[in-house]
Formats: sequence, C-alpha cells, structure tokens
Amino acid sequence: MRGRRRGEAPRPPGGDAVSLPRALSKLGHASRSQAEQLVRAGRVTVNGVVARDVARRVDPGRDRLAVDGVPVRAATRVYVALNKPRGLVTTRVDPQGRETVYACLDDPALPPLAPVGRLDRASEGLLLFTNDTRWAARLLAPDSHVDKVYHVQVDRVPDATLLAALATGVDDAGERLAAKSARVLRTGTRTGWLEIVLDEGRNRHIRRLLAALDVEVMRLVRVAIGSLALGDLAKGRWRRLGAAEVAALARDAERARGER
Repeated sequence: MRGRRRGEAPRPPGGDAVSLPRALSKLGHASRSQAEQLVRAGRVTVNGVVARDVARRVDPGRDRLAVDGVPVRAATRVYVALNKPRGLVTTRVDPQGRETVYACLDDPALPPLAPVGRLDRASEGLLLFTNDTRWAARLLAPDSHVDKVYHVQVDRVPDATLLAALATGVDDAGERLAAKSARVLRTGTRTGWLEIVLDEGRNRHIRRLLAALDVEVMRLVRVAIGSLALGDLAKGRWRRLGAAEVAALARDAERARGER
C-alpha cells in the first residue's frame, strides 16, 4: 500500500468523517457545545485513546467513541413537538438564569435533543426538537424555505393597507423583511389577529417587520411548520412525532427547495 506523501495532510478515517464534537452530537450523546467541553476535559476516547482536540475528525460509523469509558452508540432517533409557553428561552442553558424550554422536556426517557429553529422568549407555539442532525439540517437549510404559520395579535384593527405593507416588506438593519402572505383572522374594537406566513427565518422577523410599520405585537403564536400543525397540544406539553409526520416535514423541505 502506498504511504502518505511527505507534507500531505492525514486522510479522514472514511468518507463520513466529521469533527469529534460533531460525531458525538450526531450520535445523540450531547449538543455540539457540550461535546466540545467533554473533549477538552479529556473525558472522550477514540479507539481507546484519550482525544482532547476538538478539531479531530472521526468516522462515527467506524471509530470507537466513548465518554468516561462508556461506549457511545447511535441513539434512537427522536422527534418532538412542543407547545412553547411564553417566557421561556430557546436554549439549554441561559447565562442570565432565565427558565428555558428544556423545563418542558424534563423526561429521563428522552435522549439529548436540540431545537430545530427557535422562538424568542415572548413568542409561543410550535417548536421542534430532535437528535437527528441531518433531518434538522434539511429543515433549517437556507434554501429550504418551509412555510411557518403564525397567529399574531396586534394593537390595532388591521386593514387592507397593513396587509399590503406586510407583503411589500421593509428594509431593516440591512435585511429585507416581508411576509409571504398575511390575512385578517378576526378583529375587535381596538385590536385584531393576523395570520402571517413566512418562508424565511430571520431573527425576530415578524416583530421587526411590524415595528417598522409602527404596529405593536401583543401576542405571537406559531401554529404550523410546513404540514405539521400545532393542533390541540396543550401549552407546555410535548409529544413525539410519528414516522409519517417526520417524513412529511422532510418532503416539505424538499418541495419548497424545488420551488425556489
């Protein structure tokens, strides 16, 4: 067998080589940031040898990985829908000590899960979690543009002028913000509810868009992601997605990508 040429970088151990923290994340053992901490602490071995280099590349399907001497094997893929309550931040640990969405997922039967996208602290509704990083990446890819549907209470009675402005969009902090579609759900004497559909996921997209139009958001609830609806899932509760729902969301991402 020919050896490596002088000065040639070591070849990755297989075509599916990824960084060591990424491998632990793909196997469902921990989030990538948690995995980096484990590696730096010397708690991870690769093929029986301690590995402290977070940039080291391994093949999760070929290399033997262990944490604290316990072999790391691929976890069963889990997909969860949560009805996020208002007031929780979408992170595992918050430096400011605020309560996080993981307070709703406090179940020892669940493996470590990562959120698929985010909702800001003041927003509510459908939020997905999984340990299937490839599936999550398909939904989050910049070119996937899966529709997300929101019900938004605003501080005025919405009219046709506001709907047109939402569709036209605004420039805010160097970004173009617009709704894919918007319609009035219901109105009262001073406020109203809109249904706004987005096919992009910019930070605080709806709040920034409406603020630029001098409209205040009173409540913001995500009610659907692609073909998956929040339905009657109670606030603060979660459920596992069925295989058909998981497959349908993947198809939503592929279909939206093909339509761009």
